[in-house]
Amino acid sequence: MDSHAFDITRVIQLAIAPVFLLSAIATIINVLIARLSRAVDRRRVLEEHLSIYQDEHLQQAISELRMLQKRITLTLWSVTLAVLAALLICLLVATAFAAAYVSLDLSRPVAMLFIAALLALTGCLLLFLREISVAAFSARQTVSPYAARVVFK
Repeated sequence: MDSHAFDITRVIQLAIAPVFLLSAIATIINVLIARLSRAVDRRRVLEEHLSIYQDEHLQQAISELRMLQKRITLTLWSVTLAVLAALLICLLVATAFAAAYVSLDLSRPVAMLFIAALLALTGCLLLFLREISVAAFSARQTVSPYAARVVFK
């Protein structure tokens, strides 16, 4: 019984690092969702005012809508990969605990889950970096909220 309790204690100690990684992924997802909501809100505002923009401002609004769609798509894919990484971490922890109860060597599946989770997280962060660069570029090309008011003068 003491050996079994030692194995469980060791598994809990080994599972702490992936749980911290899971916490970090949750924070990244929170940031991504906030960025997604801002892009969606800006898109709604632009679409709402699209009918009153004229000529040059209309073209700028359409260009900004395209950039917002690109940002939204990048963010959604980034969130998807972050959630996949979190799910893989959960499976990793569950597999590690299962290994303590069965006499099978599950070190390879645990290693493969960890590698897959890190690859998904790397993809998430690369897409996040791309979304940030698109956002920074589009910040210089936004339509002024006062452009729609010119129509009413």
